[in-house]
Amino acid sequence: MNKENAFVDRKGLTQENISFYQTYGYLIAPELLIADEVEELKDETAAIFRGDRGQVEGLLPADKSKSNAEVMKQYVAIHFPHKISPLIKEYLFHEKIVEVLTNVVSPNLKCMQSMLFVKGPGKAGQSWHQDEFYIPTRDQSLIGVWIAIDDATVDNGCLWIIPGRPKYMMPRIKNENTQYADVDTIDVSMYSTDQIIPIAVKKGSVVFFNGYTLHSSKRNKTKDCFRTALVNHYMSAESMLPWDQDGKLPATEDLRDIVMISGEDPYAWKGTLEANQPYLRPEVLQIKTSL
Repeated sequence: MNKENAFVDRKGLTQENISFYQTYGYLIAPELLIADEVEELKDETAAIFRGDRGQVEGLLPADKSKSNAEVMKQYVAIHFPHKISPLIKEYLFHEKIVEVLTNVVSPNLKCMQSMLFVKGPGKAGQSWHQDEFYIPTRDQSLIGVWIAIDDATVDNGCLWIIPGRPKYMMPRIKNENTQYADVDTIDVSMYSTDQIIPIAVKKGSVVFFNGYTLHSSKRNKTKDCFRTALVNHYMSAESMLPWDQDGKLPATEDLRDIVMISGEDPYAWKGTLEANQPYLRPEVLQIKTSL
C-alpha cells in the first residue's frame, strides 16, 4: 500500500487517488477548506447549539451568560443540521468536495444525512462500525465526508481507520471498552496494530471513507480541546435508499428525504419529502444492532 496515494492535493484528484480509494476505502484531503471557511463553520456550530438557527428537541434554553465552549460541552452532536442551517446545507455542495465525490462515487450524486459533532473534553468516541450497516444502499456507494472544524489529534479523539474494504457487514458484539459510547462494536482483534491507523488531521482537512470501511474514534482525553467535525453522507443517485432510520421511519424501498448534489436524479419522478427532523445525539448510543 502506497500511503502517499491516500492524500488528495488541492490541485485535484489523481487516478492514483481513485485507485487507492477503490482498494483501501478512504482518502484524505489535507486542509481542503481555507481558514475563512473553517471559521465560518465554527461560528455556525456555536449558533446552532445556542438555538440561533431554530429550536431542536432537547436543546437547553439559551443562556447568554455562557461561553460557546460552555454551551457546546453540554452536547455530543446534532443530526441533520443542514435542515435548519442554510450555511451547513451550502457546504453539502462544496466544489472541491463534490469534485472528489463525483470521481469516486458517481457523477449523479445525492446526500441523505449531515451530522455536526462537538466532542468536548472527556466525551467518549464511537465504536468500530461500518456506515452501510446503518444506512444501506443498493449499490454499496455510501461515502462519509468528515470535515475537521478543529485539529483532530490522537489525544482529542481523531478518526481511526482500518484500510481495506471488507466485502460484507462484519458481526456486531457487545462493547465493553470505555473509550466508546456505543453499546456494541466490531471485533477488530484479527488486525495487527500497524493495520489500525489514526487519521490525525489539521482543521479544514477532509476525510472520505466508503460505507464498508471500518472506522472508529476514541475518547477526547484533553481538558480544554474540542474535536468538532461536520460529517455528511452521500451516495450515487442511481441507487435507491431503503433506509428507515433504524426503525424511526416507516419501512421504505427508497427514502426520498435527500438533497440532489450533482448530475441527474433517475428517480426525480418520485419527488422528495421531509421525513427527518434535526435531533440531538444521545451520549450513549443504542440504535440498530444485531445483539
